[in-house]
Amino acid sequence: MKKNIVFMGTPSYAVRILEELLNDNFNILAIFTQADKAVGRKQILTPSKVKEFAINNNLEDKVHTPKSLKGEEISNFISSLKPDYIVVAAYGKILPKSILDIAPCINLHASLLPKYRGASPIQSAILNQEKESGVCTMLMDVGLDTGDVLECVKANIENKNSKEVFELFSNLAANLCVKTLNNFEQIQAQKQDESKASHCVKLKKEDGLLNLDDARSVYAKYLAFYEWPEVFLENNIKLKEIKLVDTSSKNKEKGVISKINKNSFILTCLIGSIEVFRLQAAGKKELDAKSFLNGARLKQGDKLV
Repeated sequence: MKKNIVFMGTPSYAVRILEELLNDNFNILAIFTQADKAVGRKQILTPSKVKEFAINNNLEDKVHTPKSLKGEEISNFISSLKPDYIVVAAYGKILPKSILDIAPCINLHASLLPKYRGASPIQSAILNQEKESGVCTMLMDVGLDTGDVLECVKANIENKNSKEVFELFSNLAANLCVKTLNNFEQIQAQKQDESKASHCVKLKKEDGLLNLDDARSVYAKYLAFYEWPEVFLENNIKLKEIKLVDTSSKNKEKGVISKINKNSFILTCLIGSIEVFRLQAAGKKELDAKSFLNGARLKQGDKLV
């Protein structure tokens, strides 16, 4: 008999996990997700990806979007459902002890714990040029991603951008979640090694600013911040599509257009160079490299920034 689940999650990463739980016939008692948020210039009130999925699959009556989980009303409600497990995947809220004590709370964390505890594990792993990362199921406690690890699955993330890794890890997490729940009683949870712990923080818009000192770091930032906050220069030009072409040469100046190709141009860093294919000036539409240079009347030897 399949177990009863209270699910908590917000982005598309969580959607894939919820979808797999439903496919494997787990009984979803309730779905907790972040409240609708104003999005875009017109500030259109938009539901989370999890709520959107629930609406599209006739599960809207199970959706709950509390501003906080701290009140007795929420913990009493969850307790009344008598869940076997509470599954958490990028929910975005801290679970108080009153909820942690109701049932085993299993978190799907997108790193190989104890590395990259916190809010941006995928982006941080890419930014630090890790070749390998993965997903863990862990028993939640009152700390931030400090609970005992149940199971992990590893994957190669070298040269992948954050969107690609999110998609990869969503599928890995979905399958791992089902596997962990089906075998929970037989799994020996392992304490995390605190001496190997590292932490990551919530991303800010300004994190996408490039200094063009080192081409390898520029490219890592581009991959890590591919969807948000994206990468941009001091003059707010966004580099929408780039490629790493040189990691060792030393240049006298950074930000110089050193060569113009048919569909791209080479931009210098103090160490190395990148190839730029598409970019976008502030308040303007995205353009291919050739159109951008023509419109800005830039030529070889000019500075982009």
